[in-house]
Amino acid sequence: RGAPGLSRGAGRGRMIRFVLMVNKQGQTRLAQYVNMHNIEERCALEAEVIRKCLSRNESQCSFFEFRGYKVVYRRYASLFFIVGVEGEDENELAILEFIHALVETLDRYFENVCELDIMFNLEKAHFVLDEMLMNGCIIETNKNNILAPIHLLDKTVAL
Repeated sequence: RGAPGLSRGAGRGRMIRFVLMVNKQGQTRLAQYVNMHNIEERCALEAEVIRKCLSRNESQCSFFEFRGYKVVYRRYASLFFIVGVEGEDENELAILEFIHALVETLDRYFENVCELDIMFNLEKAHFVLDEMLMNGCIIETNKNNILAPIHLLDKTVAL
């Protein structure tokens, strides 16, 4: 089972709208959107959100409001994990826990994940994210449950 409380209230319109993985130079390494945006909107949104995250210093909190989204981010080594949430009463700490669960799951799969793992195995990173999120709601945070279908897929590909 997933961690309690992470997806509570999802039926009331609170949900994750986008997840970005960005390096320190501001280059997007992974982007996943729940709602379709045209490429111009997506590029503008990513550029502004990334610029805001990169310009914040360590003493500032890891979330801010931007264009109707609550943006929650966390830096791990050279990557920033950025999540955009819709809903005023969303729990920022729960989203930080989701980011941490995502990083730990990627870490377990790639055995000490780094930016190159994401770049060269982008589909696997998307698979992990797809196992954790459905229609913007967190559905799973247990690493074993998330990785089981991905390991099964790896076994079938190896045959």
